[in-house]
Amino acid sequence: MPKESKANRKKRVAEITTILRKEYPQAKCALHFSNPLELLVATVLSAQCSDKQVNLVTADLFKKYKTAQDYADAPQEVLQQEIRTIGFFRNKTKSIRAAAARIVEDFDGKVPDTMADLLTLPGVARKTANVVLGNAYGKNEGIVVDTHVIRLAQRLNLSRFPKTAAPKIEQDLMKVVPQKDWTLFAHLLIFHGRNVCAARKPRCPACAISALCPSAGKA
Repeated sequence: MPKESKANRKKRVAEITTILRKEYPQAKCALHFSNPLELLVATVLSAQCSDKQVNLVTADLFKKYKTAQDYADAPQEVLQQEIRTIGFFRNKTKSIRAAAARIVEDFDGKVPDTMADLLTLPGVARKTANVVLGNAYGKNEGIVVDTHVIRLAQRLNLSRFPKTAAPKIEQDLMKVVPQKDWTLFAHLLIFHGRNVCAARKPRCPACAISALCPSAGKA
C-alpha cells in the first residue's frame, strides 16, 4: 500500500469512528464485571479464550471471591478446579493468586489505577492494564490491541507492523486516534472484526467502512 500522511490517517480514523459508532452503539467490553478486581480477573482469564466462556466461569467465581484477599488465600488446586474449563487454567490460577497477593501487600487490597502500578502485578501486561484502566476506571492511557484490533489496524493501513509487534501497533494507533477515543476505538474495531471483518473471509460488500479501507475486496 502507498504511504499515507499522518494527517490523512487521522482524518480517516475520525470518519471510521463516526461510522462505526452508528453501526455499534452498544460497543463496550464484552466481559462481565462490576468492579476493577472482577475485570482484572476476567481479563487474565480471557487470554486465548472466548469472552463467552470466561463469562460462564466468572458467573460463579465472582459469587465466591469478593476481595483480592479471597483470591490470594485460595488454594491453587481449588481455584484451578473452578476455572478448569478455561485454557491454560493452571498458569492463570498462579497469575491471579500472585496478582491478588501483590494487590493486598502493595495496594491495600485495591486494584491500582495507573499503568505503572498495574504493570507491577504478576501476569498483567499492557493489554490487560489497558482493559482495566479504560473500562473500570475510565482512563485512556493506551489502546487495547487484541487479535481483532491487530487485523483491522493492518487492513485499514493504520499500522504496518506484524501481528507479533502489538506494542508498536498500539503506538501507531495512539498517534492517529484522539486520546479521548482510545478505549472506544478498540471496542469498535473488535465489534467490527467479530461481525464483518472476519479473519478468513471479510464481508467487504457488507462493510460500512469499505470506502475508507485500502484492503476492501483484496483480503
